[in-house]
Amino acid sequence: MERLPKIGLPVIIGIVLLIILIFKSTTSIDSGKAGVLYKRFGGGVVTDEPPLGEGFHWVLPWNKVYVYNVRQQELSEKMQVLSSNGLQIGLDATAWHQPVREQLGALHQEKGEGYIADVILPAIRSAARSVVGRYTPEQLYSTKRDAIQEEIYDETKKILDEQYVQLNEVLVRDITLPPTIKTAIETKLKQEQETLEYEFRLEKAEKEAERQRIDAEGKAAANRILSASLTDKVLQEKGIQATIELSKSQNSKVIVIGSGKDGMPIILGNQ
Repeated sequence: MERLPKIGLPVIIGIVLLIILIFKSTTSIDSGKAGVLYKRFGGGVVTDEPPLGEGFHWVLPWNKVYVYNVRQQELSEKMQVLSSNGLQIGLDATAWHQPVREQLGALHQEKGEGYIADVILPAIRSAARSVVGRYTPEQLYSTKRDAIQEEIYDETKKILDEQYVQLNEVLVRDITLPPTIKTAIETKLKQEQETLEYEFRLEKAEKEAERQRIDAEGKAAANRILSASLTDKVLQEKGIQATIELSKSQNSKVIVIGSGKDGMPIILGNQ
């Protein structure tokens, strides 16, 4: 019985050490994340196996797991770039990105946990400077924003495809020009719009005048044809037909046949 405490103490110590060992030998990876295993005595970073997925994992206590967010992430950057004529342009852009899951080990080994600041951000800046430098301030302000956004995406993607990073989208949220340049462009665009409106009204008036001319010519031609067809005999026949129709009317009248000019009937009464 006296020896029990001496035996019990090492057992307790052993149990505590076992608990610590078990605790150090496990890791839990949250949803949307993945783990890169580093084997201290087994070649370092594991790059030839898939990364550790979500959930509970057993890991030897002398090894280490580096956890990465593999969901789509947003990176926003405001930068100053130069246009084709050397003017300073403010560009506010956002990139949606995520690491390539299958290459997470290589990303950790070659780029490290700071890959966003060390790889993605410089790539976006370089692409933005290259693309914006091809355009004038007028193009940046008005018609080329969608094209600029697409070109920045394409050039950034070429860089990141070799850096184990997947680029999903680049959005140009704002382009800021110097105030004097912006005012000059707005004035120019307003004048161009007023010129287009004036040209539209002028073209509309010319078309209306042309329509009226064609209409008048058509009526004149019709009158010439009608005049040519109205001979004396035709007029007499029309007068006779009209007299016959009038004689059928219920109103009382006196019709003198052949007493009018050119032998046309005369109507004396209309009661």
